[in-house]
Amino acid sequence: MLDQADADEAAEGCCPGLLTAPLGEARAVELAKVFKALGDPVRLRLLSMIASRAGGEVCVCDLTSAFDLSQPTISHHLKLLRQAGLIDCERRGTWVYYWLLPEMTDTLAEILTRPGRSGPAEAPPETSAEAPVEASS
Repeated sequence: MLDQADADEAAEGCCPGLLTAPLGEARAVELAKVFKALGDPVRLRLLSMIASRAGGEVCVCDLTSAFDLSQPTISHHLKLLRQAGLIDCERRGTWVYYWLLPEMTDTLAEILTRPGRSGPAEAPPETSAEAPVEASS
């Protein structure tokens, strides 16, 4: 059931960022599922491998071989990412192919962006790993 804040957001066609307005209960439940899916290192790596793949999709056979985990465990992690709305898949013969659903990652980026920031955060200035050399007197 949607609360009033969620109904207002739906009517406006956009959602305020997490940092600009309190989340409604339904929106918090929805987002918690996504953040929970991203809270596991294996799932985070799987999402990164899928999202960064040239051509936009990857075969499960390529994902499974990258981990020291069983195929059923990898399939379970992929299922959780699908349920969170982060990826989708299609069976083609023997193999299943996965791709990113950018709408969800865009939504996460929008709700985590500070007010007044339209682009990515500025990178911190580069620092040298070496200590500066002092002139001898």
